[in-house]
Amino acid sequence: MSKPKILVQLDTDDSASVFDSVVALDAGVDHLLRHSSITPENVRERVHGAIFTRGGDDLRRTALFVGGSDVARGEQVLEAIAKSFIGPLRCSVMIDSGGANTTAAAAVLAATKHLDLRGATALVLAATGPVGQRVALLLARLGADVRLGSRRKERAEAVCLAVAHKAASARLTACATTTVAELDAALSGATLAIAAGAAGVELLPADALQRAKGLKVAIDLNAVPPLGVAGIKVTDKAVEHDRLVCYGAIGVGGRKMKIHKAAIQALFEANDRVLDAPEIFEIGRGL
Repeated sequence: MSKPKILVQLDTDDSASVFDSVVALDAGVDHLLRHSSITPENVRERVHGAIFTRGGDDLRRTALFVGGSDVARGEQVLEAIAKSFIGPLRCSVMIDSGGANTTAAAAVLAATKHLDLRGATALVLAATGPVGQRVALLLARLGADVRLGSRRKERAEAVCLAVAHKAASARLTACATTTVAELDAALSGATLAIAAGAAGVELLPADALQRAKGLKVAIDLNAVPPLGVAGIKVTDKAVEHDRLVCYGAIGVGGRKMKIHKAAIQALFEANDRVLDAPEIFEIGRGL
């Protein structure tokens, strides 16, 4: 008889995310063990507790989920987890700190419904944030020419280097998007724009949209007014406004939830899976 599926939720915040807990249970996890205040220094004992208690095929019935609001901290925890495994004594692990991976995957998959991204020019606004970085990575892996927009060009340049390290063939350009002229230049020739900025910050105003004649798809991942892209409603899902196909945060959110649940379910198919942004995207593409 198969042992129950146990998910160990490792959250870097002081309180483990209720959102992530509910999704895990809805994905069919039998038992959820929630841990908060996880750090790279204290995660090893949790990992050892997971891998030393089961053997053989039963190891795939235990999995780890790294969450919390601090994406950089989550990545450090993921690295520490990898170092804590001992040969075949390991279990599958997924990272979705801040929902960055599942959100980015959902946004890029939405774009692929309307555009062939290979060779397309895409602008990611607020590309230096956690979601923006992952959107840029996924677009680059699909063969798009990716422009990374930021208020400070040097920050965008640093992200370009980080993305290029993960996608060797990436075609990346750092763009400042503070002034009207800078934003217009970043939009020139782009067919896709994805706004991944902080809540309540408009990144793409109406007048800039009107001047961006080649733009075909706009995706806004901000759900807090004022929205990141003027004219897009938070509930828009493949809605056409004038010539633009538009998605709002909730319009992308349904796909994000499906990807999140499917990724958790995939953890229990083997004991050696590591689900980061590219792997989570591929799971979403198969849905």
